[in-house]
Amino acid sequence: MNHHPNVLWLSVSPHLKGFDRRLLSQLAKSASVRQWEYCQSIDEPCSVDSVVDALHNYLAERVTLEKASGNNKAKVHLAGHGVSGVMGLLYARRYPQHVASLSLLSVAARPAVNWQAHYYALRQLLPCSREMVLAQMTRILFGEQPASFAKALSHLLARDLDSNLTLHSLAHHARIPAEPLGVPLLICNGEIDAVTCTQNEETWHDWLSSDLLNTSSFHRWVCSRGHHFFHFQYPEAVASVMTNHWQQAIDLNPVSPVSRYEVQRSKTQVSPLS
Repeated sequence: MNHHPNVLWLSVSPHLKGFDRRLLSQLAKSASVRQWEYCQSIDEPCSVDSVVDALHNYLAERVTLEKASGNNKAKVHLAGHGVSGVMGLLYARRYPQHVASLSLLSVAARPAVNWQAHYYALRQLLPCSREMVLAQMTRILFGEQPASFAKALSHLLARDLDSNLTLHSLAHHARIPAEPLGVPLLICNGEIDAVTCTQNEETWHDWLSSDLLNTSSFHRWVCSRGHHFFHFQYPEAVASVMTNHWQQAIDLNPVSPVSRYEVQRSKTQVSPLS
């Protein structure tokens, strides 16, 4: 690659971040990867705006540091899975000037329709216990698994629902209207992901500006045999697709490289990096 992309991996689901590690290890071989985490407290109301504001505070500080070091073209390649990707989508829509590209994994063209939306829909439709619905969601998201592993996965999903950022509840289902983006966009989905596979490529066109439609800045890739967490199943293949996308974005808008791997955790603010 001509430059090492400046990549920021978003994580707003701490209990599910273990599924990201294989992919991040692969990406770190050819990119400068930072991981940004947002931790939702149990008594705090879920607020998408708070997450986007916290991310903006962090990236604004990064831009200041990059400019101080002589890099006046500092932009970041945002990437994330599921609701973390949705936060990247909302950020890129609001602050495109800071985003070199956006890579979304297991995010549908109707971004609010995520696995949690499916869970709450099942809770309303089925006369079953929470545990039984979570067991069904585990089969939907991961396929058939050994009983002990499936039970552990259901426990992780329950913790995600109870303590992580969520867009939905039994009483409320969020909606995110489509608005054109002005940054290079990569959409990656699993072939057998029941959450996203029903939404075809054409539905993404409402998110694309005329500039994206008229160039090669929009790509959609489907992971063969992939479930919702396909990046955990096939990290090498996903990393190859993502790095190719970043290289194309760099060729269109060259940026200066950075060369560190870091993890930043955030509540509503992120401390500046040294």
